[in-house]
Amino acid sequence: MLSTADRRFVDALSQLNFQNPFQPERLELERVALGSDYQPEDHIAWSNDFSRQANDRPNVRKINERAQQLVEQLRAQLHKGENADDATLQLYFDLVLYVLYYRHAVQLDVDELLRGGTRPQKKVKQIWRGFLEEFQHYLVRPSNSLLELNDPAHLFAIFFQIRRAFLSIFDNILGESLPAVELRAAVWQSVFTHDMRRYRRSLYLHMRELTTLITGPSGTGKELVARAISLSQYIPFDVEKEAFHGELPGAFSPVNLSALSPTLIESELFGHCRGSFTGALADRPGWLENCPSHGAVFLDEIGELDPAVQVKLLRVVQSGDFSRIGEARQRCFQGKLIAATHRDLAVEMHEGRFREDLYYRLCSDRVTTPSLREQLDDRPEALTGLISFIAQGLVANEADALTDEVERWISQHVGADYPWPGNIRELEQCVRNVLVRHEYEPQPPAESSSRLPDWLHEVEQGTLTHNELLSRYCTAVYAKLGSYQKTAEVLGLDRRTVRSKVDEELLAVLSNDR
Repeated sequence: MLSTADRRFVDALSQLNFQNPFQPERLELERVALGSDYQPEDHIAWSNDFSRQANDRPNVRKINERAQQLVEQLRAQLHKGENADDATLQLYFDLVLYVLYYRHAVQLDVDELLRGGTRPQKKVKQIWRGFLEEFQHYLVRPSNSLLELNDPAHLFAIFFQIRRAFLSIFDNILGESLPAVELRAAVWQSVFTHDMRRYRRSLYLHMRELTTLITGPSGTGKELVARAISLSQYIPFDVEKEAFHGELPGAFSPVNLSALSPTLIESELFGHCRGSFTGALADRPGWLENCPSHGAVFLDEIGELDPAVQVKLLRVVQSGDFSRIGEARQRCFQGKLIAATHRDLAVEMHEGRFREDLYYRLCSDRVTTPSLREQLDDRPEALTGLISFIAQGLVANEADALTDEVERWISQHVGADYPWPGNIRELEQCVRNVLVRHEYEPQPPAESSSRLPDWLHEVEQGTLTHNELLSRYCTAVYAKLGSYQKTAEVLGLDRRTVRSKVDEELLAVLSNDR
């Protein structure tokens, strides 16, 4: 039923369906699928370069056109009764999935659905009906068992989830460096795991039970990562109502724990009953109670959480159970917990400020955001894209001119090796300052403290292995110099060795201390 060339194409397409789109392997599969028709990409993996939409890329268009022709050819052959082995039927099913996604899921307007209202719901009904009609079109009895065994409502829900996840990551987590590529791929795995076939079969029901811990220096976009994961949760589709079970508005609840007192955190997080404390004039649900099953509560700066509240949070992470302040009734948290910190939680545990059992419950899934300096060390030209994105948000019509202006100012005044201790947040401030005053004055480094860092106390005590000592020393020197290349030159090591030895959690602590 398939020629050698067609089978190679469909084999690659079958893998594309379940491939993490932000890994370099995605582009390799496109190359295999198209052969000599493949148009080389400028990047090692998919990234937003503002020049075209994700589904408007030449290779994607070519694959879509060929896939649509081939799926109709195979359907016609099966309809005529041609025999097909199980492997060919599986490829046919995967081909149908690919075509259905690009014909229907890409029509779902995620931004409009985020705003809520009746208009996007009407459009969802139209898209669903078109999807269902075409799904049934590809049922070719009796050889369509794979299609018959798959619930179209579940597939439609998975397609919607994939669409939301892709756009949330592609549009908001920027950068062309390898660290940025790895971050986007890691966020995708936080939603779907490394095995999307298994996720579609069963894991979609359980991923909200796993807490995600986001670590990295301040100003590196941890909340963007949390938002992307939150807005990418599975939402079932109700066939009778022709609507998704939950709405996207209100699905993301960010809470900065460092900005609240322990008493207020407990009340806001768990809720309280009337009369449970002075000022509690009425019953009030907390963030956990208000979170929908397809949403997430984001606890930023989890390292600042009071030990007494840590105990109550541990119970939520373990079983989902919690109670409002002043009541005995048990309630169940239905959403997903996401936490973030720039602190070294290993140090916090050692000092007795953070519970070890809570830490191990939080980090069942972990994502680390790279520093801006780390991105630029890998790909200096990535600075242009990041500045352009910030400029687009400030003066869209003159973003190119502002980008050029900021780049010239940085080159002339702070230089390519500037460490950017404030990371992306500092770069945003730089762009704004240049826009308003045509200058940016970096914050002078804080005076160094005479107190020895905790890791040097470990050296004094003789408790470190040689690998641990090298890791801490490399991290300390890198924190000071802000460049892998300079650190390698000072230490007499290979740049790749330095990069592999830098401890991100310790780096966050050292950067914060500075």
